[in-house]
Amino acid sequence: MKTLIPSIKGTRDFYPEDMARRNWLYEKIRQVSLAYGYQEYDGPFLEKIDLYAAKSGEELVKEQAFVFPDRGGDLITLRPELTPSLARMVSQRQGRLVFPLRWWSFGPFWRYERPQKGRTREFFQWNIDLIGPNSPEADAELVAIAAGFFEATGLTPDRVAIRVNNRKLMETQIQSLGIQVAKRQDVFHLIDRRDKMDPQAWEAYARERGLENSQVRGILNLLADSNLWQQSAEMQRFFAALDALGASSYVHFDPAVIRGLDYYTATVFEAYERAAGGRAILGGGRYDNLVSDVGGAPVSAVGFAMGDVMISIVLAELGLLQEGIGSGARVLVTVFDETRLAAAYLLASDLRRAGVNTACYPEAVRLEKQLKYADRMGMRWVLISGPDEEARGLVTVKDLKEHTQIQLGYSDLAQVFRGMLALERAV
Repeated sequence: MKTLIPSIKGTRDFYPEDMARRNWLYEKIRQVSLAYGYQEYDGPFLEKIDLYAAKSGEELVKEQAFVFPDRGGDLITLRPELTPSLARMVSQRQGRLVFPLRWWSFGPFWRYERPQKGRTREFFQWNIDLIGPNSPEADAELVAIAAGFFEATGLTPDRVAIRVNNRKLMETQIQSLGIQVAKRQDVFHLIDRRDKMDPQAWEAYARERGLENSQVRGILNLLADSNLWQQSAEMQRFFAALDALGASSYVHFDPAVIRGLDYYTATVFEAYERAAGGRAILGGGRYDNLVSDVGGAPVSAVGFAMGDVMISIVLAELGLLQEGIGSGARVLVTVFDETRLAAAYLLASDLRRAGVNTACYPEAVRLEKQLKYADRMGMRWVLISGPDEEARGLVTVKDLKEHTQIQLGYSDLAQVFRGMLALERAV
């Protein structure tokens, strides 16, 4: 026997049932994005590595990106994130775009990481950004969109939460501790690693970065102050806007949230599970310099990204992720015998032309086998037309969900099914 060639490590096969779940997730994302007036867009899957070297951070460029030379010698990468592409796209047409921009996307990305539960090398990601306004209210809108998605999927505030901080606020507080501006990014990275290290190792790491004991204690005091946001006028406006947007039940201030990427400039936020372990679900913030860093005129922006792997795991564990194969058809036309195969195909074609997604069994086999197929594929209705029905111009309609059946005239089928499908969607 030939050796079976395995899939590439860190990638996933999407069988129909997996694709149904991915499409369900996409539709939830699409609904909440459109509800806030955002337009769908996308960028190329390949970019020059220089685009990410501009601001994404050394770790992403040198360790996580899939980089290779093209035939002309330029270094190309499979995109590890979308925000730099977005910044490039905005800078290219900046004079022709209508601001503020509200854009969203859902597509594939690649990072060379160690595959584990919740993390793959190939993944899909929701990106959504508001470009133009520089206000705490704009930041609040993006956080409210995240909360709206959680609500739409059944993730209540007792199951997930969104932690928010402000880098400007933290810069002011860090400066008050006598820490030099040149060490600001080191301190941000230090804070970002607080939950990833044990306390002793973290404090030792802080001293290696040249911080005094009093400064380390001062940082720890800042991280323990849940009311620190009240010292920021921006944060006060942010939380007032969240109240107006009806999303405050999902959100709380957390000074330990910094976000690792170097391009964030003010508000930063991340969502996580409230259950033990607190797995991260999404993250984002304000980035006011990225468009200018890739050659455009300065413009403010705020956005977030959410990968499909972890959110799918969380939803599945809570029984909230759609299950089942999810056939594209809700109706199956059966074939009574070979002499009626053409008639069955004709009936299925008539229903499709009337806007009813319909499959026809492709061969004359036992009716029991066809009914079992329809049930396993998640179809609800089965049409049977044998000699008795044909003689009277009728079709038997079996409802596999309600375990009932009726007979309808051939000419009435399309109208009746349009009505039943509309009713099913409404429920």
